[in-house]
Amino acid sequence: MTRICLIGEGMVELSGGPARGWAVGHGGDTLNTGIHLARMGHDVAYATALGDDAFSAGLRDSWAAEGLDLTPTLTAAGRMPGLYAIQTDDAGERSFAYWRGESAARSMFDLPDSDRLIAQAGAADLLVYSLITLAILSAEGRGRLFSLCDAVRARGGRVAFDGNYRPRLWPDAATARAARDAAIARCDIGLPTLADEVEMGEADDAAATAARWSALGCAEPVVKLGVEGCLVAGQTVPPPARVTVVDSSGAGDAFNAGYLSARIGGAVPVEAALAGHRLAGWAIGHAGAIPARKDDAPY
Repeated sequence: MTRICLIGEGMVELSGGPARGWAVGHGGDTLNTGIHLARMGHDVAYATALGDDAFSAGLRDSWAAEGLDLTPTLTAAGRMPGLYAIQTDDAGERSFAYWRGESAARSMFDLPDSDRLIAQAGAADLLVYSLITLAILSAEGRGRLFSLCDAVRARGGRVAFDGNYRPRLWPDAATARAARDAAIARCDIGLPTLADEVEMGEADDAAATAARWSALGCAEPVVKLGVEGCLVAGQTVPPPARVTVVDSSGAGDAFNAGYLSARIGGAVPVEAALAGHRLAGWAIGHAGAIPARKDDAPY
């Protein structure tokens, strides 16, 4: 079985609003992808750092119940996980508020036992992380993650990278672009979103994005286009069906999981894109960044 390790930040999620009340859950881009992959039966580990508080203990219990191997998850004494609140409008579009400046995950490569995280993650057949992962790390932490990517690929493993851009996490777009480009040069499967690339001032269409990622060294760029589908292997692949949007949060994370799962299973990129669309379509038809598992889920 393919061993998958995702690296990133899982946070406490408040969803709902003042009128309906707030529900407490969990979420985070790589975490969401990892949970979907675990639900599909893959061997999935999650590498991050949590605190030694009650919220961190609750997150650990929830993630373990979803089937994630938390062996690479470290404990940062005296720190807490990040927190975000999400509200959706009548069209299912989301808005966020974050409290993550001192989250434990930021220290994952700086802790005394960070070598354990690196060793565990380095044993993966597929390593997955995002631009958000890079955004929360120090410059030294990014360097250690890049070295980890190099080591995984050197022994025959693969790396998947999602160019998930959040401007508020970066001092400026140029710094984000530099980190993104360094990651692209070390990835086998690239998962950019066109809207992010446009916001970073890099491209205005999917073909230009795919060409740029390819030129930087990514063998398999998959450009996500929202409701229009994605561009992969020179072909635009629309979703197989339109769905009513309840909550758009986590759509790209679900697509990543469906796509990667299908590719691990031997599907060609276009077939994998359809699998990604099906899982993303199910996710946005339910509330929450990682909806509760249901019988209608395309797992």
